[in-house]
Amino acid sequence: MTAKKAFIFDLDGVIVDTAKYHYLAWKKLADQLGINFTLEHNELLKGVSRVRSLDIILDLGAVEASQEDKNKWLVQKNEEYLSYLVDMDESEILPGVFPVLKYLKEKGQPIALGSASKNARPILEKTGILPYFDAIVDGNDVSNAKPDPEVFLRAAQLLDTAPEYAVVFEDSIAGIQAANSAKMLSVGIGDETTLHEAKYVFQDFTHIDTHFMETIINKRVN
Repeated sequence: MTAKKAFIFDLDGVIVDTAKYHYLAWKKLADQLGINFTLEHNELLKGVSRVRSLDIILDLGAVEASQEDKNKWLVQKNEEYLSYLVDMDESEILPGVFPVLKYLKEKGQPIALGSASKNARPILEKTGILPYFDAIVDGNDVSNAKPDPEVFLRAAQLLDTAPEYAVVFEDSIAGIQAANSAKMLSVGIGDETTLHEAKYVFQDFTHIDTHFMETIINKRVN
């Protein structure tokens, strides 16, 4: 493994805001099952796998279900979610993300995606930024959900980078905990109070300047 820095990005809420589409798809299923599912409840699903998300929603409504029903509902939810992504394009990229990706690429820094999403690759393709990523690790590649660090450790491994030289951009507390557990430098994107366990927190990528990125690139270890 090299001592070169590597930059790992979560997807939902960091690169694109597909959380709204997840919410709409989960809410449609919850309504069908007679479960009251609100935007506040949706916060519980941040950084959580699809299977675990369904369990959380069923718990909210005290609904018991067979594995067969759960599998059916998971497929239904994903099909509903994918229907919202059909018209997705570069306009879905969150403000400030593209300049950071471009800067890292120009500096020759390895870039990976580390996401719980099982639809990561088509989203990156539709938004036109797939070529910026040297490695992709998503929900199809890991068995343990955040805050387990598996997704980030696998991404660092694919980039041939030791964990202590990796930098993670995350918007969920579970993701920050996963990065910290992996001994990586954690950068929170979002609310400072919620993401207080991160080494650094920015409201969004428009608040991240080249001076900060240069400092992180040249930092010896995390």
